[in-house]
Amino acid sequence: MTEKISKLPGMRRHPRQARSQERVNQILDVAEQMFIAEGYNATTTNAIAAKANVSIGSLYQFFPDKEAIVQALTSRYVGVLQQRFDTLHTLETIHSSLSEYVELIVDAAEQFFKDYPGYHAIFTQVQDAIPELGKIESAADRQLIQDWAIVLSKYYPGLKPADYEAIAFTLVNAIGTLLWLSLSQQGSFRQRLVAETKRMMLGYLQSYFPIDKVPPNK
Repeated sequence: MTEKISKLPGMRRHPRQARSQERVNQILDVAEQMFIAEGYNATTTNAIAAKANVSIGSLYQFFPDKEAIVQALTSRYVGVLQQRFDTLHTLETIHSSLSEYVELIVDAAEQFFKDYPGYHAIFTQVQDAIPELGKIESAADRQLIQDWAIVLSKYYPGLKPADYEAIAFTLVNAIGTLLWLSLSQQGSFRQRLVAETKRMMLGYLQSYFPIDKVPPNK
């Protein structure tokens, strides 16, 4: 997962040059793989540095310890998820029906978990030991709630701001919780839970917006 990095939580300093950006991304990518394959507790910063082909001194320039690496990984995960949701809110999405919108949102979240299995695998190992991760997720959830409240008010005007905030809060937390729980299930039952998430969210939204929008030219 290569990207331009701003100063992530836990980092000692921000990588300003392209070479430093590449080095930090390499450290994070290798740490992610090792945390998944070998476990957080069994992985050391020395081992991460060696596999990433950087000196331990270079690693410590950016990350004071292993916790800081996990914080940076978590922040990077939630940033990617936020970007994926942002790309859904295009003119094409605005002209989608409510049922199509629910499909897009839930499928985007489900695809993210498939593309980045480390998010669940690593977080479940360390969430109790590193309370800062909860703060990162809470901040990301607050941003999503704010963004979705704005989007819903544009799609379906007429409600009070507090209504849109409550609806967005419910969507973010219900979808996130149900899909997170589905990750510990296997095969067809996991897919059933994804389908049930869509069914529940559609029914919930239809209680507020009973007239489903139909895209023009359909």
